[in-house]
Amino acid sequence: MHNEPAKVRLGPPPNTRELAQFEAQCHGSDIHTPQSMLTLLFHTADIHLWGFDYKLGGTRRDLNELKAAGLLCNEVSDLAKLGYQHQYGIGAGESLLSLAVATFSSLWKQCGNPQAFVCHHSYAGSASLPCANQSEAGFMPHAQYFPAVLLREFDLDHIPYLGSFASGCTGLFSLIMTASGICAFSSRDPVICLTADIKPVGTTYDSLREKILTTDCSSGFVIGREVCGYQLLGINYYSTKRSHIPLVEIVKLTVQMVRNLTKVLGIEGDSGGLIIHYPNIFPDAWDMVSKYLKIPRASHVMEGFADRAHCLSSDSIISLAERHCGQSGRLHVVVNFGSGLHLGVGIFREKERRAPAV
Repeated sequence: MHNEPAKVRLGPPPNTRELAQFEAQCHGSDIHTPQSMLTLLFHTADIHLWGFDYKLGGTRRDLNELKAAGLLCNEVSDLAKLGYQHQYGIGAGESLLSLAVATFSSLWKQCGNPQAFVCHHSYAGSASLPCANQSEAGFMPHAQYFPAVLLREFDLDHIPYLGSFASGCTGLFSLIMTASGICAFSSRDPVICLTADIKPVGTTYDSLREKILTTDCSSGFVIGREVCGYQLLGINYYSTKRSHIPLVEIVKLTVQMVRNLTKVLGIEGDSGGLIIHYPNIFPDAWDMVSKYLKIPRASHVMEGFADRAHCLSSDSIISLAERHCGQSGRLHVVVNFGSGLHLGVGIFREKERRAPAV
């Protein structure tokens, strides 16, 4: 955990001329304004997140090792130029299930008696595990849905579970939107939220066009009404049917969505110690967002970019875990971008740490 104030990680101080050029570029581009953006306000709902935990694959490789093993489609120099150095993949004896078992065990101890379990996967293939008998003709044995298989590992039953994958690496917000609805209209018992993914078979750990390097991982948290961890204040969420969005549009939309949400929540001037969390992708885009937002005394972070690369929907969960230091009242803005395509912005208020689980 980080007990010291978060340090600005992205780029030099804003340059007035550079910002003016960027603004002109944005106004001159075909920018889709988020008119159908989903805005959810939770600041009076008393919803909190705590118990953050994560598990990375057990094999750490550098870029050269990945290339030699045929696990990269990009040149090493292209990924190194962005700042990537290492990633983590599952090792011998590890699997998607074993990563999730480690995370769920911790969450279960934090939660005690969950009223529900919400699971998300950035890859659709992670949502259902392979049938033991692939030649089975009937369809039912092939429905090995991941949450049910995971609950069997703990001999837990009668816990309602839900799953998703269509929101890609914006899974943090899929988990929160689903679980907060459960909390708002049911008992006060908390909900376990978990996301887990490993590289699909036959693919590389990187993407060619986007220049993204990924890690095998699982992570999660508990969501409920206990006052600790992070209070959920609001979410802005945007989706498009397009398969590609220019980086300049991602930047413009992110700035708009952050400004809109802070304005709606009435926290525009409440920026003392503010931390903005970005996913470990597109560093140039987030560098421009950080400059264009021009929020005084804000820290802009991409947690573990060089060491563990992009942890899919776990990026923000890991970052929130690492940056919580019990500084009650400090604001955190979380930015997510995922295939689909989706862009999400959430705002949280840090609370005191929860007493350790016995």
